[in-house]
Amino acid sequence: MKILVVDDEEVLVKGIRFNLQNDGYQVVTGANGREAIELAHDPEVRLIVLDVMMPEIDGLEACRRIREFSDVPIIMLTARTQDMDKLLGFEHGADDYLTKPFNILELKARIRALLRRSGGYEQQKSRITVGALTVDTQERNVYKNGVPAELTAREFDVVELLIRNPNRVYSRENLLDLIWGYEYRSDIRTVDVHIRRIREKLETVPAEPEYFMTKWGVGYYFKA
Repeated sequence: MKILVVDDEEVLVKGIRFNLQNDGYQVVTGANGREAIELAHDPEVRLIVLDVMMPEIDGLEACRRIREFSDVPIIMLTARTQDMDKLLGFEHGADDYLTKPFNILELKARIRALLRRSGGYEQQKSRITVGALTVDTQERNVYKNGVPAELTAREFDVVELLIRNPNRVYSRENLLDLIWGYEYRSDIRTVDVHIRRIREKLETVPAEPEYFMTKWGVGYYFKA
């Protein structure tokens, strides 16, 4: 179960991530509203914890924009106590509100409650077939013409993300955030290495890909 936590207070984010990971959640993090919107496109994110006061784009605007493409539960965090701020959060699409400072046990209880309520989400298909490729998400295997491709765990994660979102271009930064985690953003060339290896294993002619395409100057995408 993947949870997105976005706050510009680095210490707070580390504390939330540590506690949620101890409960078995997978956690991805961001530091501002722009990153919140980008990371919320990940189809595996099942809940978002979002601070109100953040640089670049504040949490209320980020929440509103996320609601344009996602209905996952959102918990807003704020240092303010005014009822009007909470009402604004709900009007922008938030599902719950928590005032700082808060007890981490209360945050975890609210997360569990929202996840229980949203448990009716349609499960994603476990097998996806496009052309000669079949991705089995339960086995975590990719087959080319029925033959296992022997991908590494990271290579599989990249393939699954791209094939579930055909024709959507992901920048290297996007892929690092979604697959490796925000703290790996300095290792940007690792994305190119993984795409090259994926092409070697899944494309008939790696230098002339049919599936895993490059949009020059932007990033990579899966051609439907």
